[in-house]
Amino acid sequence: MAQTEQQEAFFTSVGDELLPAAHARSWWAPGMMHGRLLGGLAARALEGEHAADGLHFTRLTVDLFRNAPMAPVRVETHRVRDGRRIRVVDATVHGANGVVARASAVLLRRSEQPPGHIPTTPPWDAPAPEELFTPRDGAWTAWMFDEHNTSAKGGWRGDGKRRAWLREARELVAGQPLSPFVRAALAADTASPLAHAGDAGLQFINADYTLCLSRLPLSDAIGLESGAHTSEDGVAVGHCTLHDSAGPIGYCMTTAVANPPRS
Repeated sequence: MAQTEQQEAFFTSVGDELLPAAHARSWWAPGMMHGRLLGGLAARALEGEHAADGLHFTRLTVDLFRNAPMAPVRVETHRVRDGRRIRVVDATVHGANGVVARASAVLLRRSEQPPGHIPTTPPWDAPAPEELFTPRDGAWTAWMFDEHNTSAKGGWRGDGKRRAWLREARELVAGQPLSPFVRAALAADTASPLAHAGDAGLQFINADYTLCLSRLPLSDAIGLESGAHTSEDGVAVGHCTLHDSAGPIGYCMTTAVANPPRS
């Protein structure tokens, strides 16, 4: 996988703390850290401390239950279960105001694929990102489009599927290239705006997401396509399918709560 991060990293490691750069802030509030970065940090720590040959990170659930201020954070991990075919691990992300997020992951042991036919998710018909636009110096973050492959930069209209290609232009932590698993964890948070944005904009804020992967991405660009959304009384649930350049790789389920702009 090519390394395409060309801009300043989101965090710098100092001892056991990670110092955020100014561009790590959320679009919801100027003093708030972006939630997708907390999921990425949890994935990075879980992979760094609990990965092993033959084990695949199959599921990652990230709970974003408290706003994280723009201040140093640290991540702690704990191994919950180690079995012959399964490993379960947890992570907690600590900010200046206490625990701001937690994550749990399931690693399953790879083995021989069983025989027989199972109906599977087909590859999507989206063009490669390079066919949609030409990135400047190879550094881009997101390209949003609809099921007709028309740009959706102006907002979502109609009831069709929403699509996006994502490629990180920054390292998460300075001096550490992004792994395929961390790339997927960072991309997964985008399932929330794809599933929950409306013609009045995005008015649901992500509460958690669960990423399920049958394999790791083979390309640095990760695609998402919305699959479903339901909401009532300010509570929303939805999901997206994740793709790489070779085909579908998994799914992301997201829950969100109404968070309309403050007047």
